[in-house]
Amino acid sequence: MTALPTPRTPDPMDAPAVRWGILAPGWIARLFCTALRQGTKQEIVAIGSRDHGRARAFADEFGAGSAYGSYEELVNDPQVDIIYVASPHSEHHRQTRLALEAGKPVLVEKAFTRNAAEAHDLVNLARAKNLLLIEAMWARFLPHYDVIRQVVENGLIGDVTAVFADHGQPLYPGGPERLASPALAGGALLDLGVYPMSFAEFVLGPFSTITTTGTLTDQGVDSQEAITVTNAAGAQGILHASMLARSACTASVCGTTGRLDIGGPFYGPAWIRMYDRDDVLVDQHEKVTDEGHMGLRYQAAEAARCLAAGQTESSVFPLDATIRVMEAMDEVRAQLGVRYPGE
Repeated sequence: MTALPTPRTPDPMDAPAVRWGILAPGWIARLFCTALRQGTKQEIVAIGSRDHGRARAFADEFGAGSAYGSYEELVNDPQVDIIYVASPHSEHHRQTRLALEAGKPVLVEKAFTRNAAEAHDLVNLARAKNLLLIEAMWARFLPHYDVIRQVVENGLIGDVTAVFADHGQPLYPGGPERLASPALAGGALLDLGVYPMSFAEFVLGPFSTITTTGTLTDQGVDSQEAITVTNAAGAQGILHASMLARSACTASVCGTTGRLDIGGPFYGPAWIRMYDRDDVLVDQHEKVTDEGHMGLRYQAAEAARCLAAGQTESSVFPLDATIRVMEAMDEVRAQLGVRYPGE
């Protein structure tokens, strides 16, 4: 077997600077803006919140000149080149649509929307208006994912036969209230399961079958699920998500001539080890990206490059892939019996 390939991911510091507006200044927005300030040339120029005081404090923290007490003001700011939607996924459809209708490109946090119907609506609108739209599934833009991509595409572990991935965090009960709420699209799947689902789609491509078992809370959202998927070639994905307990959050890709193991959390900066078919270590990369959430800078850099190039989606993570993941999660919820209000 040959050695692991080198990631081809461009340095985020080399991405052209664009002017960002941040919609919903919460926990993930703070991590995102920290990564931008410390690891890119991007400009944070405006913050939008339903609470003007909160927007102002966040703007002062990150050097943004403008703070707005409404999302409408933010998306209509002519100084803003692109909007980062950082609210809970229950709000993504309405807020991303607001930005697109104002003519603003959008990088929207995962899960992209509550369901595939909302996702199709946003993608259709962005394409009709010729605007950039990207799901901020940060893992897809990290350098170690490009290593995995090259290994799979070049057949370095033979034909892929199986993918394993899990994501469990102790978030229920006693965690964020939104995770318990059907009205806020709560449950393990959209918050945690989206990572192994997206990873499986990344490696396997479109799913041919999806089989799910799981448990629901008293409120009717999913607390954990085990999901098996297959692709057209018969390769399997064995996936797990839980908000009841912490798991290893690792992943593996198995092929006819070898295996990749990805350390935990597999969806963040992680090591990769490649083994041959006899389980002998062939090569390894130790964390080929930044530590922790500094890896969020890669998705911002990709969005900036796409915007500067006049592209309306990212070739690294195309919108059709986002749609496929949302459709797959719809099927998982249907099998579990999870419905959100208004669906």
